[in-house]
Amino acid sequence: MTNQNAQEQTTQLQHDSFAYLNGELCIEGLSVDEIADKVPTPFYCYSASTIRNAYTLLSDRLRPTGASICFAVKANSNISVLRLLSELESGMDIVSGGELERALAAGVPPSKIVFSGVGKTRAEITRALGVGIHQINVESRAELDVIRDVARIMNCRAPIVFRVNPDVDAQTHAKISTGKKGDKFGIAIEEIRELYAKAAESPELDLQGLAVHIGSQLLNLSPYRTAYVRLASLVKKLRSDGLPVRRLDLGGGLGIRYDFGVGPNVSEYAGIIQDTVTSLGCELTVEPGRWLVGPAGMLVTEVLYLKETGDTVTAIVDAAMNDLMRPSLYGAIHPVLPLQSSDDRAQCAYQIVGPVCETSDVFGSYGDLPPLHSGTRVAFGCAGAYGASMASSYNSRDLIAEVLVDGGRFRVIRRRQTIDDLLPLEKPTPWSTINSCTDAAIAL
Repeated sequence: MTNQNAQEQTTQLQHDSFAYLNGELCIEGLSVDEIADKVPTPFYCYSASTIRNAYTLLSDRLRPTGASICFAVKANSNISVLRLLSELESGMDIVSGGELERALAAGVPPSKIVFSGVGKTRAEITRALGVGIHQINVESRAELDVIRDVARIMNCRAPIVFRVNPDVDAQTHAKISTGKKGDKFGIAIEEIRELYAKAAESPELDLQGLAVHIGSQLLNLSPYRTAYVRLASLVKKLRSDGLPVRRLDLGGGLGIRYDFGVGPNVSEYAGIIQDTVTSLGCELTVEPGRWLVGPAGMLVTEVLYLKETGDTVTAIVDAAMNDLMRPSLYGAIHPVLPLQSSDDRAQCAYQIVGPVCETSDVFGSYGDLPPLHSGTRVAFGCAGAYGASMASSYNSRDLIAEVLVDGGRFRVIRRRQTIDDLLPLEKPTPWSTINSCTDAAIAL
């Protein structure tokens, strides 16, 4: 390993915004326990400096390639987080109309927004074209027809790229693999040339290029090389057909280590881009999400009860699967960090679970924790991505707060949504009538 690479790995590992100071877990020098005295658990807590450091590192490494960054909003859609990234000059990769509105509310210029996703509605496409986003990533023939139709009605040209399914195994979890044949994402690579040529003839379409995204949480970078080589070959074929290819959207998916270990080397990632597609002379974009915000967040929770079942000691905490879905959905294990370090060197084993009425409401089994008691506060680390953005009010539980720490101060950036906030949404509206089914209808 070169000195530069070794130094980079150290930088990626430092997480210097999180440390135990005088026996207390601190984030940017602030005691998380003292924050929890003011913000009821459970809640999410993010470090602004960790996000800035990650963005700066990735941006620096990508600079020789000329690639711009569009943050994958689905990873963390809090407006304050989006604004922080936008101030760093990041664009946004969205997958819904709601995410578009969040990006706009955060002050992101529409010209820096990319719209991905397999099921864009007419209303979403209309809104996106109306505000003037950078591009729409087309995921199917049927969607292309709708985009063309909407653009015709609006009397505008829709900037589009085709999302290619390169049939590449990202070697990640099956539920977050997106680039294999049979996955719902993208258009089969062998169908692109015909569809691209037809789109080039449509005056309603501003055909710009291609996109690819093979999956999420990639720790092995070799699938990127495979996908980008196939993408480069396709570009050359399209150009040989006399068709312009100006942009390449290279997707995201850079993973993180949930044990605070060494993740993928972003210098190597940039090198793969340099080796495979930079020479094509296209405008390049990458769309990281988890890598930028995952290590910056934690879910703070409190032990409610301890329960012994046979040889297992279960710690029941006030956070649950509705707050952090990743363990129950993907079998993910997040590291557990006590908010107070202990002089007791004993290591105890606990199964940590939430109070939701589901067997799958289990965060994991941990064998190296200090003794826990009712009232002990702990944090699940690496929870800045796909935590709050996937949360729900299942079991009629509160949608928990989010907190941002920045430069020795903190503030709530999403207040807790309580049952008192939710009940008014279910106030009945007046009855409406439509034509009733005839008596001749066949009973289901």
